[in-house]
Amino acid sequence: MKVKQAMHQGVNWCGINTPLIEVAQILLNLDVGAVPVSDNDQIVGMVTDRDIVCRAVAKGKVLSSMTAGDVMSRQIKFCTPEDEMEHALRRMEHAKVRRLPVLNSDKRLVGMLSMGDISHKMNSSDCAQYISAISAPH
Repeated sequence: MKVKQAMHQGVNWCGINTPLIEVAQILLNLDVGAVPVSDNDQIVGMVTDRDIVCRAVAKGKVLSSMTAGDVMSRQIKFCTPEDEMEHALRRMEHAKVRRLPVLNSDKRLVGMLSMGDISHKMNSSDCAQYISAISAPH
């Protein structure tokens, strides 16, 4: 199976200078755990709900003065729509991430592959094996 058969399209993103409070509202309103961060029309990071908690809230930072760029993860692992699912799943497992941005050949964001997408598209035994590996403590 190809990634394009499982990914979801229409992913929202924010800018590197988007206020952190607005990023949190995007996560809440879309009921998602991560939002890609773009600068000059290129993906430069991801902000997860965990990034906000661990890099801002837990450190007592003043959230109203912070931006997506202050807490985002910068080393982005990604896949392409034409990648085989097994390749994308191995990438998620090695990086211990629950979501992968899907970029086209121009490095433009065209979708997101999440553990939820995997659970809806794969058979139960394969799904359980991959989700267990991706979720293992690191």
